[in-house]
This record gives sequence, structure tokens and C-alpha cells, in this order.
Amino acid sequence: MKIIYDTISKIVLVLLFTAAIGAQAQERVVSVDEVRNLALENNKKIKKAQQNIEAAKAARTAAEAGGKPTVDGSVGGYYFSKPLSNLIPEVLGSANVNVTQILYAGGKVETGKKLSSKAVDLQMAQKDLTKEEVKLSAETMYWQIVNAKEKIALAKEYIKLLDQLHTNVKNSFDAGLTYKNDLLKIEVQQNEAQLNLKRAEDGLSIAKLNLAQIAGLPDSDFDVEDAVSGSFAGILADSQLQPTNRPELSILAKAVEINELQEKLLDGDRKPTVALSGIGFSSFGKNVNPINMKNNMQGFVGMLSVNIPIYDWGVREQKVKEQQYKTNAQKLELEETKEFLVLEVQNAVMQLNQSVKHIELAEKSFVQATENLRLNQDRYDARTVVAEEVLKAQVLWQEAKSEILDAKAEYKINEAKYKKASGMDGEH
Repeated sequence: MKIIYDTISKIVLVLLFTAAIGAQAQERVVSVDEVRNLALENNKKIKKAQQNIEAAKAARTAAEAGGKPTVDGSVGGYYFSKPLSNLIPEVLGSANVNVTQILYAGGKVETGKKLSSKAVDLQMAQKDLTKEEVKLSAETMYWQIVNAKEKIALAKEYIKLLDQLHTNVKNSFDAGLTYKNDLLKIEVQQNEAQLNLKRAEDGLSIAKLNLAQIAGLPDSDFDVEDAVSGSFAGILADSQLQPTNRPELSILAKAVEINELQEKLLDGDRKPTVALSGIGFSSFGKNVNPINMKNNMQGFVGMLSVNIPIYDWGVREQKVKEQQYKTNAQKLELEETKEFLVLEVQNAVMQLNQSVKHIELAEKSFVQATENLRLNQDRYDARTVVAEEVLKAQVLWQEAKSEILDAKAEYKINEAKYKKASGMDGEH
């Protein structure tokens, strides 16, 4: 009994181990929401945008130190040959500490701080735009994969129809009831169907590789969760619809503010700069002190400097004007972009509504193609039509079904475009 019990226990362990390995080997199944989240977490463009934000923050921290006193120090050792050694010690050591405080710089210090802060805001808005673009790319590729999967299933279903028709016509040909030409036409269509299946499979593989790159997945060994189904409702057209939460507007608004601050910064170059400096020094050398002939000497030098721009042939003034023109150009770009974004929203609404109509017409055509195929199949069975009519009906049925799949995938993609265009899908 113990031997039997041990044997059963080993078998159970082996089965459990095998089941565990099989579970691990299953493909990962991802949803559209998971794909979006993975893209936001792993996409390299978003990571690059974050690095630009960190760089801007570092620049802001450096700018915030502006206006504070700076302290520099230096040490040195010197050896002097004759004739200099007759005037100063042959060997001399020195140490200096220089403290400088800017008292007034024409407002450039505070302007520089504001400028660096706006640069951070600009990079953050740029990251928001990158996120929206990445999410749209991920969702578009996701629905392309779903569509490719359903196209493969349709291709296999169509091949089965052709195979069944081929069997029936082959039996008729063998019985001498039909011509070989009818059989060859079906075989040509079978070859075309196999080629289309291979194209669909290759398209699925490429789409998976693209999505894996966008979402940061380690490989393309995954499956998608959805089928192209659900609600396919239209959107009421609204000529007053305005885009909201669009990072493009935020980017351009920050760019205008930065240009205005650049004006102030350049205008500051036309104003005087006042600085206070203090230098403490200590020297060591034989009889280095000329007062008491000691071997060391310490002292302090204070200096107030005022730098006043007097005349530069109008160079500074023209630089300010140049920046003003750039600011005006940036403002015009902002206004133009607002107009383009309104048009983009309206176009997205139009495309989404077109997708709804596309689905309605495609489904109507599919119902008609299905009925046409049934009637032709019944007539062929009754020997009132030739096999070619059934073959044509099958082609129409396959094309109508494929058109529905394309229309529904198109709707899902256009829905994502509409959400991006209107700012409804913002995640800042």
C-alpha cells in the first residue's frame, strides 16, 4: 500500500508541476486600458520628456541662487628667480577669498528666476502632449491588432466555405456533371484566400511588435482582450465646440510668457549693474610684509563697482525690438493654433459620425450578402445555378463581413482621436 501511495503522490506532484509550467507559458492578455497605462509607464518618449523636465528643474534651482553672494577661493605657490627675487621673496605662498554680491542688475536676476520657472512649466506641458500622442498611438495599434485577429478568423471561415464548395464541385466534376473550369475558378479563389490569410497573420505580427515597442512590453508574445464590439454612437455636431485641456495651447502660452520674459532680460542689459566685492588675502614668504618685514601678511580689499551702459550704436535696443517681434509672432501662432484645434475637433466629430454611418451601411450590406449567399446556395443545391454564382456570393459575403470589421475598428480609432482632439481624454 505504501508503494502505491508514494507512486500516486509522485504522479500528483508531476501533474501539478506540469500545470504550473503550462499556466506560466500562457500568453499574456492585455486590455485597451492596460495598454494605455503600460505606454504611459514605459514609453521611451515619455521618459525622455521627464528627463527634460528634470533638466529644466535643475536650471531653475541654479537660477534661484541668482542674487545671492558668491564666494570663490584660490591658493597658489610661487618661485621667483632674479632679478624679481631682489624685490619680492624668492618663494611665496598666497591664499585669497573673494566675496561678490550683486546689488542691482536691472531686474535681470528676478527675471531669470521667472524665466527658469516658466521653462519647467513648458517642459511639463510638453510631456503632457507626448503622453496624449503615445496614448493615441497605443490605442490605435491595439484596435488594429483586434481587427487583424478578427480578419484572420474571417479568413479561416471563408476558407471553410470555399473548401466545402470545392468538395461539392469536385464531386460533381467526378460524376461528369460539371466542367473542370468551375473547379479551377474555386481553386484560384482558394489560393487567394490562403494568401489573404497569410497577409492578415503577418499584419497581426507587425502590429504586435509595434504595440510592444509603444507600450514597453518585453516581446510580442501577448494577446488582446477585446473584439471590435460595443456601442457605436455618433456625436452631435457643434460649431461652438472648443477644445479644452489641450497641451498644445499650454505649450504655446508658456512660450509666449517666456518670450516676454526674454524681452525684460534683454532690456535689463541696457540698465546699470551694481556689485559689491570683498577680497581677503593672506601671503607667506620671507620678509613678505613690507611694513614690519614679517614672513606673513593678511589684508582685505573692498570694492564697489558700477557698470553703466553708455553707447553701443543701438545694439541693445535692437535686440529688445528683435525679441518683441518674436513675441508677437509667438502670440499669432498661439491664436492660429487655437483656430486649428477647433477645426481638428470638428473634423474628429465628422469622422466619428462617418464611422457610425459606415458601420450602418456595412451591416446592411452584410445582411444582404448573407441572404444572397443563402439563396445562391439553395439554387445551386437545386441545380438551377452554376457553382460560379455561389462563388461570387461567397466573395461578396466575405467582403461585406470584412467591411464591417474595418468600419468598427475605424470607429474605435476615430473615437480615440475625438477624445484627444476635444481634450476629454486628458490625464495631466
